[in-house]
Amino acid sequence: MAPKNKANIAVAEKFSQPFYSDLAGALLEIKPDGVLLASPNEFHYEQAKTCINMHFPVLIEKPFILNIREGESLLKLISKKNAKVLVGHHRMHSSIMKKAKEIIDSGVLGEVVSYRGSAQFYKPNDYFEEGPWRKKKGGGPLMLNMIHEVSNMRALCGEIAEVQALVSNSIRGFEVEDTAVINLRFVNGILGSFVLSDVAASWESWELTAGENNAYPFYPKKSCYSITGTLGSLSVPNMEINFFNKSDKRSWWTEFAEDKIDYNRDDPLLGQLSHFNDIIKFNNKPKVSALDGLINVKIIEAIKLAAYKGVSVNCIQKG
Repeated sequence: MAPKNKANIAVAEKFSQPFYSDLAGALLEIKPDGVLLASPNEFHYEQAKTCINMHFPVLIEKPFILNIREGESLLKLISKKNAKVLVGHHRMHSSIMKKAKEIIDSGVLGEVVSYRGSAQFYKPNDYFEEGPWRKKKGGGPLMLNMIHEVSNMRALCGEIAEVQALVSNSIRGFEVEDTAVINLRFVNGILGSFVLSDVAASWESWELTAGENNAYPFYPKKSCYSITGTLGSLSVPNMEINFFNKSDKRSWWTEFAEDKIDYNRDDPLLGQLSHFNDIIKFNNKPKVSALDGLINVKIIEAIKLAAYKGVSVNCIQKG
């Protein structure tokens, strides 16, 4: 028996769960209501095809797919089979994101002009020892972490039209990047910038400022996004807002009014599972469709191309 299978069997035994080495065989035996695909990224395409062809609803963990060609092929299969598919961008089920979008849409910020974001954190060595694939193509922070940020940016600021980027792997020297700086132009004219690093001693990340996952330290007074408009600015996730009052003359000499918006902090993973259950039972429309998942992957690929070619890359989707 291969060492990898021994390790997997040990995990199954630890949690008193059956072990299968063949997905199709497991599905035929268990006949689940739905399938959660949380396997390494390289397996998403074939495993998703298996589920769809066997008519099982499937939640595909992000990234939806690694290869754009295969992603487009999977979209055609989903349409042909009228499959129930949800992509696992769990932050789209976050009460924080919902409240931030409500604030932006309320007009209190005026016309949004800029976005600034950060996902800087330090991944320990054992993260890569436990998953050596994370050192290889398709396993770096652009595909594993930045894809969450792309999803959030699209939700808060609209579709992304153009990207520029610089990347570096100078700290760890892996095949994949460890740091990236990205400039973005949104279709609606908003300009944005983003700093990504998994070798940074920083709290400036969603994980450490959102408080949605108890496995991480929580810095409730800090934020990782800033969204600025002609009337005010919003920090996310702490929901601090600075704005001009209606009677104020807009000027850099004018003192801002300040507020902190309250909201309930719910577990987005539970929200995602509940939504997947509604897709299975009631045929609800997915909040994150396969097309959304593919667009997010295409934008990540555009960022990589911009970095390695030293050019601006158009991201506007056609067709």
